Amino acid sequence: MSSNLATKLREGTKESHTMAENVGFIKCFLKGIVEKNSYRNLVANFYFVYSAIEEEMEKHKEHPVLSHIYYPELNRKASLEQDLVYYYGPAWRNEVTSPSPAGEEYVRRIREVSASEPELLVAQSYTRYLGDLSGGQILKKIAQTAMGLNDGKGTAFYEFPDIDDEKAFKNKYRQALNDLPIDETMADRIVDEANDAFGMNMNMFKELEGNLIAAIVKMFYNGLIAKHIKGSTGRSNAEKMAAAEAPNS
Repeated sequence: MSSNLATKLREGTKESHTMAENVGFIKCFLKGIVEKNSYRNLVANFYFVYSAIEEEMEKHKEHPVLSHIYYPELNRKASLEQDLVYYYGPAWRNEVTSPSPAGEEYVRRIREVSASEPELLVAQSYTRYLGDLSGGQILKKIAQTAMGLNDGKGTAFYEFPDIDDEKAFKNKYRQALNDLPIDETMADRIVDEANDAFGMNMNMFKELEGNLIAAIVKMFYNGLIAKHIKGSTGRSNAEKMAAAEAPNS
């Protein structure tokens, strides 16, 4: 018997998905405005969140429900560690010691449902992993362009080397959701949990807005200063250099 859970999750989280996309940090990200310090803080938070999801899923890999969506090839912990080395250096564990308050609340909820109602981990897994697979490559390109990551480092989080065909895998994952041995009541509870997971993600994004706004203000202020200097001298530094290199200057 199919619970049609994949469709229920898609339809039941539409509003939450839209709300998440309209959080200031994400709106800026999608427009190509990414501040490196804010981004590395997000990577650090994700490290704790994904570590929790993956540890709890591992505990329940033989569970009658969770075993159907236990796909280690989705795991992000190792890739996030690569990114943390890039952003914080080899000794990143000395700096990244705990999640932010919103990240801590997110991790607490993951541990809580694992202990009391493991089936709800379906929602936690769906909210993060399917989103990563769906928009990962677009977000990767935005991050690379915005932060000048031309060496291929700093975006391991978006890469799934053990999944050859992401579209086919998403179809397999959705079918697995539909085939879960759950009743309608549990399906509805999973949708509710997924909406809560979206909310916890939004809280993490909102925490980052302060740093991002400060960075944007600084960029704007520096631009005004540069414009003022150029206006007062009549020529930019680039123009002066070009004039100095001209044969008749």
